[in-house]
Formats: sequence, C-alpha cells, structure tokens
Amino acid sequence: MDEIDINDYDYNLPTERIAQYPVDERDGSQLLVYRNNKISKDIFRNINEYLPAGSLLIFNNTRVIRARILFQKHSGARIEILCLEPLLPSDYSMSFGSEQPVEWKCIVGNLKKWKSGTLSTTFEYDGRNHTLIADKLNSEGEAWRIRFSWDAPASFAEVIELTGHIPLPPYINREDEKKDSERYQTVYSRINGSVAAPTAGLHFTRDVFSRMEKMGIETAEVTLHVGAGTFQPVKADKIIDHEMHCEHFSVKKSLIERLMGKEGKIIPVGTTSVRTLESLYWLGVKLIKNQEPESEDFSLGQWEAYELPQNVSAADSLKVLLKFLDKKKLKLLVASTSIMIVPGYEFRMTYGIITNFHQPRSTLLLLISAWTGEKWKDLYLYALENGFRFLSYGDSSLLLK
Repeated sequence: MDEIDINDYDYNLPTERIAQYPVDERDGSQLLVYRNNKISKDIFRNINEYLPAGSLLIFNNTRVIRARILFQKHSGARIEILCLEPLLPSDYSMSFGSEQPVEWKCIVGNLKKWKSGTLSTTFEYDGRNHTLIADKLNSEGEAWRIRFSWDAPASFAEVIELTGHIPLPPYINREDEKKDSERYQTVYSRINGSVAAPTAGLHFTRDVFSRMEKMGIETAEVTLHVGAGTFQPVKADKIIDHEMHCEHFSVKKSLIERLMGKEGKIIPVGTTSVRTLESLYWLGVKLIKNQEPESEDFSLGQWEAYELPQNVSAADSLKVLLKFLDKKKLKLLVASTSIMIVPGYEFRMTYGIITNFHQPRSTLLLLISAWTGEKWKDLYLYALENGFRFLSYGDSSLLLK
C-alpha cells in the first residue's frame, strides 16, 4: 500500500461524457460486459443473458433523502445545509421518525455568511405554513453539528421531504428537477438514509427483475447508507495517506444464512454492496480473533482487512457471525465500515460486480482496479471509444472473473 500512487489511476474524462441526465428508459442504458477476459457491449435490459446460472445478486436498498436544505438569510445570502448522518438520536429510523428536534452532522455551504444566529425556512404541512429552524452548535471535523427544530406535528422525514432537495453529485452541473426525485432512486429503494444513490442499481426495472427470475437468478438486499464521502477526492499522492470515509450498514441474519451456500455465485450490485459484503467477512474474522465489540459499535477500520489473518474461509467467517447473532438474539447485524479496497486486495465474498464508470483518481476506481487489475485501463478506454456515458447517471458494466 505504501507504493500505491493515485497518479497511476488517472484517465482523461471529457466533460461532455459525464451524464447530466439519465437515459429515457432505465434499462435502455448501455452495458459493458467483461467476461472470459473479453470486452463487449449490449443494452442493460439484456443483462440476464450474461449472468452465470445460479447467481445471487446483492442490492443496496438504501433510499436517498432530500438532504440538501436551502436557507435564505435576511441579507440575501443563501446558505446550503447538506445532512450527512444523524447524531441525536443517532439511529436513522429514530431520527427520521422524531417529531422533536434532532441533531445531524452536516456540511454547510457558504459558511462564512453564517457567523451566528439561526436560519429558517417555511414549508406547508396539512394546509398550513410552518417553519424549519437550523441552529449551528459546534464543529464535527470538517462538518458541523446542526440542530433542526420545527413547529409542525410532523416527523423529521416529512419535514425534509417538504423542505429539502435531492442531493445530486457535484459533477452534475444543474439544480435538481422534479424527475430526479424518481430517477435518482432505485426502483427497490426502501430504507431512508443516503445522500447519494447506489447508482449501479439505477438501471434495474421490474422487467429486468422478471427476466432474471425466469432464469433462476436470485436476489437479496443489504442496506448501506451512502455518504458524501463517496465523492471525496483523493488529495494525497500515496493512498496510505488518504483518510477513507465511514459508512453505516445493516445485514439481516437470514441473508447471512443464504450467503453460506452461495460461494462462487455472489454478485454485488454496486461498490456499496461490495463494501458491505467484504466488510461482513472481516467482521467475522474479527470475531474469530476474539475481537467482539464491547458495545453496539461493530466497526471495521480503513486498513484492518490487511492486518487481520488472511487464511479464514468465507464459510467459517459467516458461521461465526451467525453464532454471534444467536448469542445476542439479533435478527439484524448493524455495523459501520471504513474499508478501503485497493489493488492487491483479495476479494472474499465477491465473484462479479455490476457498476457504473467512476471518476479518475477516486477510491471507487481503485476498487475496480483491485477487481480487474491493470485491465481497468482497457475497460475504460473501450467505454470512452464506444460512446459510453460516465458517472452517476451514466451507463453500466458487468465485470466477471
């Protein structure tokens, strides 16, 4: 890792190749297929024809919240608050369900114009006008702890649905529009919490699911709430000096049981699903090393995967996780991960990846390189030469060993 230089994971991405809008039909996007060391292309709705028999696809069912809230000061200055994760209460469902004030970790845009005082904006609820108030409490690293309060008999989820905007990525150079509310969500999104979509899943439709089901392709879900850190650029030349963002995830016990019999068949949809599954494996290894969490804070650090024993089978790791859940009488494993998957990483749970095309010099491109090796350069060159659209609203790829 000391020798991995981000400058080796750069490529020229013309601005006009960054998709600013989705294609008219979700499953009408282009699909790059990499299998048997060969590259080809098709339309996404035909992806079932390339999936190995008996595959189990893992989807991230997180739902993007309207996390971008705009406030106008009396001076005319516009302050933008981007909600990242709940702090009080810290549980997502409790925070969204609360009708009392909540505190969130937020990024504040135009901070220099908000030196003191509260911010407020109005919204309509149940036929009446109400007010949402934001108070800046203290710094949380590069972010801020913001207290939100409101005077409507509504949950925080309802309030931000009425006041917030869809937080489109910074490389989409436009304001969010009405259709983004639908198209920047997967059709299977259910659990509120993300500030960025798990974009590999944006291409799936009910018709695609139906086609896969007819071929015996199985599906399952995990939840990982995607943070703004997914867009965080790698500023350090050496990867070892980059601080990876932390994301929260949950996996049902019943899914861990299903994974037990699917070795060699598991295909995560998106890098978030990859990170979840690979982190799941390493949490099991930590338990084998008697590193049981003292509290509910079950977490995996940025480099722990490279420091833990490397000879534990996936089956043994999953067995220990199931024993842990039985001991705690839990049906859901809740944890957080900062895992950074870089070239040289040995995948333990992943046997194929469905993913979009990622930014140059990004941690996501490093993950793809870890999966494909130096072949990533050929894949991205092929995509550039064959009219593929890039990044969140762009086209897709199926990468098989």
